Amino acid sequence: MQRILAVVNQKGGVGKTTTSVNLAAALADRGLKVLLIDLDAQGNTTMSCGVNKRHVPYSVGNVLMGECRIQKAVLPLSEMGISILPGNSELTGVDAAMRSWPDRYTRLRKVLGQLQTDYHAVILDCPPSINIMTLNALVAADALMIPMQCEYFALEGLSDLMETLEAVQANVNPNLTIEGLVRTLYDPRNRLSQEVSQQLQQHFGDRLYETVIPRNVKLAEAPGFGLSIIQHDPSSKGALAYKELAEEFLRRNPGLRNR
Repeated sequence: MQRILAVVNQKGGVGKTTTSVNLAAALADRGLKVLLIDLDAQGNTTMSCGVNKRHVPYSVGNVLMGECRIQKAVLPLSEMGISILPGNSELTGVDAAMRSWPDRYTRLRKVLGQLQTDYHAVILDCPPSINIMTLNALVAADALMIPMQCEYFALEGLSDLMETLEAVQANVNPNLTIEGLVRTLYDPRNRLSQEVSQQLQQHFGDRLYETVIPRNVKLAEAPGFGLSIIQHDPSSKGALAYKELAEEFLRRNPGLRNR
């Protein structure tokens, strides 16, 4: 069983890249073979993994344009124990070019079909908008993970994402599901965080992950070292939270443990 997971939220600043990078590293720490794909033209996921987005030989943009096969662009990250398909500003031009393609929404799914390495999990870090890259991720994915910050307007825009999800299910990818929502940047001392957390529990029930990702200094500084929190400070609250998120993910997907 392989799980293709799109980490998506059209609202920026909610911990989407942090979750993509650190969940990938935490799953690798549990012995899984993981491929992380950066679909955001900002390339923050790529840089967070210690890869210079401006000097990669090939990026996901090259792969989507058909300029190379995916195996040629994937980079192994030995220290983190994962592989990455880097993203950079070339994706802006790719996004514009793809608008006229008949397979503009299915190109990523076709590309992933070229994979020869047998990954347990492929994690797609999406842009903070519902653009062609995000739609490609929804078409290619088995499930969505939605990071949610516990603040006012946390649910703003989520209805648009749900409508997009339903449209993709109806027209292209009927098996797409919501893996779960993850509360991020959580401060238990903040009354607002507690209130929004309760609202999310009421709205989403068991689709809300029990694991809560706290605000954590070590978690915030890890990207500056080009490392996940698992390598940067494995005993920090942030690392422990992402390790628990990985465990909860594996409990929801027991087939991944048994491969």
